Amino acid sequence: MTTTAAQTRTAPAPELLDRFADIVGASNALRDPADMAPHLTEWRDRYFGKAALVLKPGSTDEVARILALANETGTGVVPQGGNTGLVGGQIPFESGHELVVSLARMSRIRAVDPEGNSMTVEAGVPLQMARDTADSVGRLFPLSLASQGSCQIGGNLATNAGGTAVLAYGNARELTLGLEVVLADGRIWRGLRALRKDNTGYDLKDLFIGSEGTLGIITAAVLKLFPKPTETATAFAGLDNPEQASALFTLARQVGGPELTAFELMPRFGLDIVLKHGAQVRDPLEGQHRWYALAELSGHGAPGETAKRLETLLEKALEAGIVADAAVAASLAQAQAFWRLRELLSEVQKLEGGSIKHDVSVPVSGIPKFIARANACVTELVPGCRPLPFGHFGDGNIHYNVSQPVDMERDTFLAEWDRVTAAVHEIVVAFGGSVSAEHGIGRMKRTLLQHVKSDVELGLMQQIKAGFDPNGILNPGKLL
Repeated sequence: MTTTAAQTRTAPAPELLDRFADIVGASNALRDPADMAPHLTEWRDRYFGKAALVLKPGSTDEVARILALANETGTGVVPQGGNTGLVGGQIPFESGHELVVSLARMSRIRAVDPEGNSMTVEAGVPLQMARDTADSVGRLFPLSLASQGSCQIGGNLATNAGGTAVLAYGNARELTLGLEVVLADGRIWRGLRALRKDNTGYDLKDLFIGSEGTLGIITAAVLKLFPKPTETATAFAGLDNPEQASALFTLARQVGGPELTAFELMPRFGLDIVLKHGAQVRDPLEGQHRWYALAELSGHGAPGETAKRLETLLEKALEAGIVADAAVAASLAQAQAFWRLRELLSEVQKLEGGSIKHDVSVPVSGIPKFIARANACVTELVPGCRPLPFGHFGDGNIHYNVSQPVDMERDTFLAEWDRVTAAVHEIVVAFGGSVSAEHGIGRMKRTLLQHVKSDVELGLMQQIKAGFDPNGILNPGKLL
């Protein structure tokens, strides 16, 4: 493994740790290993870090004072939100010389403007709280992730989170109007503007969104809100192959137009393990099918219009032989049950043993061929492995995961991680895709970045990093 600046730093002296602790107060400076433990590993159990201290600031001013002192003393700082990241970007290295700065206490909703369709929130606000707040004033904040009960807005923006609604509303970047950010030297950029148009120079917020805490710490954001749909119609359809999913998606765009807000794909293997391990779930269709699509339309017209449009879509698909069978949600509870099948996919894979995961994207038109080629490749590399490609078909983001063979030991299978991942990523690149669609680079993919970015791109990124963080204290060793 490449040695990073984070691993070669010296341990902060006890007197320095006391100075950091004084900024947030003793009760918000965690030193006990048991108290720090939840902040030092991620839910996939792939990274286990150590920290000299975990700080939990309660204000932007406290974050600024932490970074000013860290910059002065050359102390590495790892920003952390809800700790739901999947590439290790929020986990400190094993040296134990870094500080973790958790934004969890900064969880205020600062302002809600329904007429202006915006909301100002602090970085530690859980995504579900932001969605519920928007809903309470008759608005929609459309970012939706399986981890929305625990992930936080700051982390969502730092990784430019995607989710199930990208097809209609875009990534986190497209859902952000303004930011408040603490820079490496402790200065505060107060860019909380709720403007839809502002052409006064460089758009600084787009540098921080997706930067994974390497350029500054996001402490607050102005988020875009949207009118709530008056009606939502959801269908779960059985298909024979991904080619039919592609045909159904094309038809859904034609019939649903802008009302098509989600289009998800999953194989029968995925549904099987959800039914096996999930609670309060059932198969929506009578017969079994090799593939499934979850489609949702959201409308703002008269009651019943969107439901009729979905029925028209399914009638056309059945007549064309695209869909073998389909169920339409007759209630909100049934629609939620359909979505639960999709949302449990990430969770239940752990119960099937080892899983080699890839968060990739390819052009939508190339998804069927990509899946076929990748399936053939991984089953040749690891006979008996169980491919599980699923995800956001509508925006080309496929979570191409591979579960271990039933007769293979977990550790033996996971030892194939690098070989399998290299092969899958080679196929992704051949299709003109991306090796990180929505989870970021973090620790897991930082060496891979050198193989998929040009020298010009990497050089510009290094220059930006050096300009914003010349002493390299912000999330050192991550992304770059």
